[in-house]
This record gives sequence, structure tokens and C-alpha cells, in this order.
Amino acid sequence: MTAAQVHLERKRMFILTILGQRTRLMLNKMIIRLMGGAAVKNPLVRVLPWRRTVLMIVGLPLVISLAAMTFAWPASRIAPRDLPVGVVGTSTASQNAVESLDRGEPGGFDFHLYPDQASARSAIKNRDVYGAFVINPGEVTVLEATAASTSVAQLLGMSGQQLAAHAAKLPARTPAPPARATSHGSRARKSVAKTVAKVTVNTVDIVPTSADDPRGVVFSAALLPLTICSILIAALVTLSGLHLPGWRRFIDLIVVCAISGLAAYLVTQGILGALPHQHVATWAALSLTMLAVSATSAGLIRIIGHPGLGVSAALMVFVGNPFSGSTSAPELLPKAVDDIGQWLPPGAGANLLRSTAYFDGNGSGGHIAVLTLWSLFGLMSVVFGRRTLTVPGDTLEQDAHEPSDTSAEGPAAAQPVGAFLSSMSEAPVPSPSRALDVGRPHSHARHAAHD
Repeated sequence: MTAAQVHLERKRMFILTILGQRTRLMLNKMIIRLMGGAAVKNPLVRVLPWRRTVLMIVGLPLVISLAAMTFAWPASRIAPRDLPVGVVGTSTASQNAVESLDRGEPGGFDFHLYPDQASARSAIKNRDVYGAFVINPGEVTVLEATAASTSVAQLLGMSGQQLAAHAAKLPARTPAPPARATSHGSRARKSVAKTVAKVTVNTVDIVPTSADDPRGVVFSAALLPLTICSILIAALVTLSGLHLPGWRRFIDLIVVCAISGLAAYLVTQGILGALPHQHVATWAALSLTMLAVSATSAGLIRIIGHPGLGVSAALMVFVGNPFSGSTSAPELLPKAVDDIGQWLPPGAGANLLRSTAYFDGNGSGGHIAVLTLWSLFGLMSVVFGRRTLTVPGDTLEQDAHEPSDTSAEGPAAAQPVGAFLSSMSEAPVPSPSRALDVGRPHSHARHAAHD
């Protein structure tokens, strides 16, 4: 090969090398932008093989079984526990009804006596009771509110049937006709003893659900996605704005939750028709619920670091959602589950949403207080939290200059992805001679020898 050909080949290799380096640099920058400038480090890189085996064989099945238990166990223990219901009147029939229900479900009902049916209806609309029983001769009227809980409404209907069956066993109060003879009189008394009252059961739905969601399925199914999306909002706002001031994250959380609450309302009501009343108040309830969940999650991240995201997910998704009673009613869950669920944002948010969408906001004061407390705790933690978060979330420029430990697993395992890409993009472009003459003398030395 002549000197001219060698020189031409070197120029060609030089151009190809430059193009390759520039292409790699552009690809790295595209990846960096897609990643949002975040560095990702694999937390399981340094896990020893035996620990990895224990984690897969013992840890993961244990976590999955606990998650399944938190969802399935409360559902398997559904029964009335101090369920507030009303009884109209103080007659003997009403007292017999209370005694009958108490014997059938000991401790299941918390009875409230009302003088008339109008008072009972008002108590149902104010969310003081879930329903009421009106006992009249030959008739049992069940006042229920399917908007409060379809499960409770079914339970009250079954209890009304039991009351009617109990009343039907009582002998009729119709006086027996006078007997003309002794034998005829004994037969008449026997027929009177066998005569029982015919009791009918009427059901009146005081506050029905939406016609587009008669069983309340859409309402209860929307809670879990809202909780998960709220945690994702917290992760996005917190981990993508590490170097922003606290007040900026404060405003971001409020604005994003307000817009997301509006989007959720437009879907659940505008498309599915599941939240038919008090549109502005219902939107505010959705936004406050999402803010309570997302602010708490963001605050935990700022206080305890990246584990706060897992803690908030476990608290809100695996405890708050199944303990909320949104698919049944809080009073149908075990007592401890009821207490925990109503003090967490998912449970308080579900009840607040029922109050605003169907009951004109009645009975919502306590739920608003719970959500406000969680929101304030989270927002203050976001503003004043000083936990230093290194990965994920640091910029690539910072990670590229941080020293990395390559003694154990090598640079690909020890360095964050962002730092690794940054180091690749900032590496000096090799000269064409180095690209061509690996392991041979420098090109100047070869030219001197040739000359």
C-alpha cells in the first residue's frame, strides 16, 4: 500500500470515528432527555446470591400473601357492627322488632327511635342512620338509601323480611265469633289459634344511586386507581424537582391534584354518570382526596428518602384502600379495620365523595377534617423536609463527577446509569491514529522511520 493510500485510509477512518462518536453522543443525550435527567441505580446489584435466593423464596411470597390478606380478610368478615338504623314509633310492635333484630344480630345494630316516618327520612338524608323500619299492623316498611351503601340496603331488606316473618308468627287479634255449642266452640278456638297475620314488606329508597350506576360499582371501583395515581403524582413532583424550592413543589402538588380531580370527575360523571349531584363540591372532594394521598406520599419521601415511596404505597394502597369500606360500608368491617380505614385518606375520601355526590354534603365534616390534616402534614413536609435524595433524581452532570466504587462489580454495576452515559458522552474523541494503530508505534514515529 502506497503512502497516499495509507493517508487516504487514515482520513476515512478519522471521519468514521468522528461520526461514530458524535452519533453516540447524540443517542446518549436523547436517552438522557427521555429519562428526564435522572440517574437510576439498581438497588439489588450488591445483593449476595444467598440473600437473593432468600428474597425470592421467602420475601416475595410473604409480601404477596400479606397483600392478598389485607384485601381479602376484611371482605370475608363483613357483618353489621353497631350499624346505625332507625325504628319509627315506640309501640309494642316496634319494641318487638328491636328485640327480634337484636337477637338475630347481637351487637349488629345501633337503634335510633323516631316519632314518625318524616323524622326517620330526615335522619337518613342527614346520614345519621343508614335506614329505618316502620312497623304497622300487617305491614313493615323499610326505608333505605342505596346511595349510602348498596350492601347495607340489601341487609336492611333482608332484616325487613325477618321482621315480617316474626310478626306473621303472632296470632291475629281478630276476635273469635261466639260458639253455639261446646263442640263447635272448641273447633272455633282451634281455628283462631291457627290464624296468623299476613304481613307485607314495602321498601322505599330514600336516596337512590344514579340511574347510570344502580349498583354503585363505578363509584367503588374508582377509589383504587385514584389512590395509585395520587402516589404517582407525588413521585413525579418530588423526584423530578429535587433542586426546586419547597414552595414550588407545594404549588405543583395543589395544581396537579386540582386538574387531576377535574379530569377524574369528567370521566366518572361526564362519561359514566356515577356522581350526579353537587358538581363543584364533588370535584373539590376528588381533588382534596388526591391531595391528601399525594401530599402525604411526597412528604414521606422528603422525610425518610426513597423508602417513603414504598411506605406510602403500602399505607394507602394495601391498608387504606381495603380498609376504606367503599365497596360495602365501614360499619360492616371489623371494628379495628373500621377505625383505621376512616382515619386514612382513602376511607375518608370515599365517604366524603358519597356525601357530596348524593347527600348535599351532609355528614362530611369529619371526613374533611381528616383529609385536611393529612394534606397539611404532607405539604409542610414537602416544604420543610431536608432529606438529601441522591438517586433516582440527581442530574447527570452531578453524577458524572461523583466517584464510583468499581472494586466489586465493575463500572456498569457500581455507577448509576446517568453517570455511566454521561461519562461515555464526555469521553474524549480518539484520534484516527489511535483508532488505526492499536498496539503499534505512534504515527509520527512511523513517519520518521519511513523518511
